[in-house]
This record gives sequence, structure tokens and C-alpha cells, in this order.
Amino acid sequence: MMEWLTITLSILTLGFMFWFFSRNRKSLELGQLAPDFKLTDQHGKTHVLADFRGKWLALYFYPKDDTPGCTKQACAFRDGLQELVDLGADVVGVSVDNTSSHADFAKKFQLQFPLLADTTTETAARYHSLINLGIIKFAQRNTFLIDPQGKIARMYLSASAARNSAEVIADLKHLQAA
Repeated sequence: MMEWLTITLSILTLGFMFWFFSRNRKSLELGQLAPDFKLTDQHGKTHVLADFRGKWLALYFYPKDDTPGCTKQACAFRDGLQELVDLGADVVGVSVDNTSSHADFAKKFQLQFPLLADTTTETAARYHSLINLGIIKFAQRNTFLIDPQGKIARMYLSASAARNSAEVIADLKHLQAA
């Protein structure tokens, strides 16, 4: 009985901390230049935001490699990748996991897009997508659709792992039709 109470209190405490830290963060604004980044992917290649100029970019932050929600989201982007490419967009995932973890995750699920290792957590922080619980830090599930000029066109805060890719595709079609 005491163990159950301890577990319940721990879950409630983590939930409160998540809520507290996420509500006190400033957010980015539509139309502003997206924050720059310089991060390494699962193949050891370094990427910067300028690499994607002239194309649309779906930049998605996710908490942890090879977890159920993150796998669902990554596989949905994988399955929609050709449609996104046909719409002139690239997809890039970002988490605080290291490149080795990203390589294993990408190989296991045949992910054909870069997974960037934000091991310093600086990029997630610049995108207001870092959950910092002291000794535990992870990226919040946020996605940013960045236009060919490097400006934020859409934001999906606390994105749905299941629907995020489809939302990005639908919005991209809408934005390009306008």
C-alpha cells in the first residue's frame, strides 16, 4: 500500500512540474525567423537551419528515441515523407538523445530523414521545447513548419504523435495553395 502511494505521489509531482515549467515559457511567434541550430544527425553529418533555405522544413521535437509515442510520430513522418518531399519539404526530428541512440532508432524503423542530437539542450530551449526537471531534461513534442525564407509558418505545440504528420501535410497544402 505504501509503495502505491509513493508511486502515485511521484507521478503527481512530475505532472505538476511538467505543467509548471511548460506554462511559464515564452513562445515563438508565427512569421518570425526560426531560431538557428547546428546539430549532428545519426550519420555524423552536421546540419544548420540555412541548409534548408529555399525549401519548407517540418522540424519536430520529440522526447525520447524508441518510445511508443515517439515511434508512432517518427513512423508517421516516415510514411508521409514522399508526400512531404513532393510538396517541397524536408523533415527533421530533434531530441536530446545522442547520435548513437538516433542511429539505432532510425535503423530499427527505417527512418530516412535526419534525427538531430541536441545533447546540450540549447536548440530545444531556443524553440521553447525543452522540459527541464532538474536532472531530467527532454524535448517537448512540438513541431515547427518553417517556410523557404526561414520563417515559422505553423506551430504544433504539444503535437499529437498520431496526427502530427497529417496535420503538417494538410497545412502545407493549404499554405502553398494560398
